[in-house]
Amino acid sequence: MKIGIVVSEFNFDITQMMLEQARQHARFLGLEVSKEVFVPGVFDMPLAIKELVRRKDIDGVVTLGAVIEGETEHDQIVIQQTSRKITDLAVEYDKPVALGISGPGMTRLQAQDRIEKAKSAVEAVFKMYKAQQGARK
Repeated sequence: MKIGIVVSEFNFDITQMMLEQARQHARFLGLEVSKEVFVPGVFDMPLAIKELVRRKDIDGVVTLGAVIEGETEHDQIVIQQTSRKITDLAVEYDKPVALGISGPGMTRLQAQDRIEKAKSAVEAVFKMYKAQQGARK
């Protein structure tokens, strides 16, 4: 299985560590990370995801980001809109896209505590792909 990973550069101190966890877990599962795409923020992910799911050499996509609570409800808007579009793209292109974005409503410390959740996103895209293959038989 070949996967793509879309990584938010916003809160890069956290997302860079998430990316390393995702890479390691992909190797552990025998997955090939064919493409990594860096975008400015979580809200900017859908266009990059769309480009990856359109490719024939990508079987699934993992998203990595950390949406940390600020002084406004901006974090709520970002995650709601992005997660909805991620779901739409997975269904439209018939490929698994895993939500490896932590938040909203969390502090920077809580985001750091959730870095290992990147492994769960890799695991999810792998399991969704396998389930999809089984359903097609």
